[in-house]
Amino acid sequence: MRLRSLTLQHFRNIPWAELVLSGRQQFFLGANGQGKTNLLEAAGFITALRSFRTTDPKVLPAQGQAEAAIACVVEHEQRGETRLTVRLRRDGRELWCDGEKISRVGDYLGKFPTVVFTSQDLLLVRGAPAARRRWVDLTLAAMDGEYLRALQIYHRALAERNSLLKVGAKGDELAAFEHTLAPAGAELIARRITGLAELGQRAAEFYARLADAAEPAALAYRPNVGEPTAAALRAKWQGGRARDLQFRTTLAGPHRDDIEFSVGGRAAREYASEGQQRSLVLALRLAQAAWFHARGGVRPVLLADDVLGELDPERRRRFWAALDPEMQILATGTTTPEAELGAWQIFRVAAGTFTPEAAA
Repeated sequence: MRLRSLTLQHFRNIPWAELVLSGRQQFFLGANGQGKTNLLEAAGFITALRSFRTTDPKVLPAQGQAEAAIACVVEHEQRGETRLTVRLRRDGRELWCDGEKISRVGDYLGKFPTVVFTSQDLLLVRGAPAARRRWVDLTLAAMDGEYLRALQIYHRALAERNSLLKVGAKGDELAAFEHTLAPAGAELIARRITGLAELGQRAAEFYARLADAAEPAALAYRPNVGEPTAAALRAKWQGGRARDLQFRTTLAGPHRDDIEFSVGGRAAREYASEGQQRSLVLALRLAQAAWFHARGGVRPVLLADDVLGELDPERRRRFWAALDPEMQILATGTTTPEAELGAWQIFRVAAGTFTPEAAA
């Protein structure tokens, strides 16, 4: 897939921008705080229907504006030229594809994929489990409609059970929601086992290309409940009701799962160097992009937010060599990219305006 044009109105600090994109490499050059990341955020939103920076869509329309709009034209492997439009209001959003309003988000997700590389990706290794679970859920749901369905059912029932725990509900009331939670939770675990095995294998292969292959990397899924069956989950929740009531929340289940990264057989969070950790998260994103392409038949657009400048020259060279040469990449930075990285279409960014730089 290629983004061929991108138009923004009242999106964060960008009052209006209309960009025509040519080639497969675009670079947005400017000082910090000028709108480079906002542009990538908009590009990612129109394909993933969520921001990679915030879970609160109310902050996306510019201050004082009731609505923001994002529109683009994409060249798609399966659909040909496609026009997409998203209107963002503080109370919701509207999505249009080739002039037709989309009402079922599940029918849209994964059709126009992007993969985002940011400096915050290091939190996937260093941060709390919630960040890793969110990555797992977003990645798997993008390509697996049944995973998305199970995830929605599970979290709705989990919210209801937690509400009951807060008011000291009886066992029969809790059991009603446990009956819904258990099969959805078992399906999540089963699909995580399969999906993370595939992603982990790809990530290990990419890490070997980015770093020292003598120290192999690995990804391990750590389910919170050992036996991935509905019966085991029901038994776990029934046996833990007293403790859950004490803490007023559900303390066990797939919403407490984690994944663990290792390098050279040791936990990456504690023992990997910063360079190894950076290589690891880059490998994970490259694995995600390759998996999206394999599962959906569409090459995702890569959005690299000021990450190339954080790599040493050798890792940068290896990263570039590992990219699918047919994938489009939109990158940001404060200095012009090296000529050895290929020909870039460059836009200078200042105060929310984007000015194309004349080709050399």
